[in-house]
Amino acid sequence: MFEDLEPRPARGAPLIALQREDLDGYSVEDLKERIAGLEAEIARSKAAIDGKSSQRNAADAMFNFRS
Repeated sequence: MFEDLEPRPARGAPLIALQREDLDGYSVEDLKERIAGLEAEIARSKAAIDGKSSQRNAADAMFNFRS
């Protein structure tokens, strides 16, 4: 109920925060885990792009079919 009143973070804010984070305090193992997490997020983003592209292609095909 009250959570609706809290402002949402700006789009892309978490990525900006990641880019500004000081990495000096991380161990090599921590950095490898961080990279693995970022690579997983890249894969998730690419899958979302593929899904949106295929939806768009299907919609384009449907509208071009009727023309």
